[in-house]
Amino acid sequence: MKNDKIKNQYRINEQIRVREVRIVSDDGSTVVPVRQALDMARAEGVDLVEISPNAKPPVCRLIDYSKFLYQQKKRAKELKAKQVKVEVKEIRFGPQTDEHDYQFKLKHAKEFLEDGNKVRAYVFFRGRSILFKEQGEVLLLRFANDLEEFGKVEHMPSLEGKKMFIYLAPKKAGAVKKSQQALDREKRALEERESKAVKPDVEEAESDDEVMPSNGGLLANAKISADALKKLTGED
Repeated sequence: MKNDKIKNQYRINEQIRVREVRIVSDDGSTVVPVRQALDMARAEGVDLVEISPNAKPPVCRLIDYSKFLYQQKKRAKELKAKQVKVEVKEIRFGPQTDEHDYQFKLKHAKEFLEDGNKVRAYVFFRGRSILFKEQGEVLLLRFANDLEEFGKVEHMPSLEGKKMFIYLAPKKAGAVKKSQQALDREKRALEERESKAVKPDVEEAESDDEVMPSNGGLLANAKISADALKKLTGED
């Protein structure tokens, strides 16, 4: 069917019913009566192929028609191979995803976006875990914020049945640049590591707001600043 479509795009020989045509070749082009063009094709043992019917006069080539079709199919195949195929990669979380699993999935998401693919991340709520949908939303917002250098949010978190989705699209090549927020976050992390190395016996948290949950979940680690949320939602 595909071959027939390409084949039927062109008129050849006696199918070309105009007064004159322009014959193009490697040596240039010339306008001749169509009858003369047909005689030239027969003399060379090839076909008269109309390659541009809307030109005035129509443009034709003297070439073996089967060879011409082969070249057209080959060119179409090469163009198709060069086309960028954007795939949608899925990342799945649970509402109680631990930090190690989160970082593992974050790494894969960065690779997907860098390869030019879209990312659809979602939190799956099983049974009564739907009660923690707010926690799932915070997790997805943190995920989007951590990927702001590699992708942009196409669709903010939304609940569909037992799944909450967020959609990210890759940024254009060369647009990846660390934000001030990311730089500040890295600086704080470095300072914390240095502080722990110098004072290993000092308690890490002295107030209720700084105490980490014992279950290793992401709720305490997933706090997104007001500026980050405004940036994600596009608010000024």
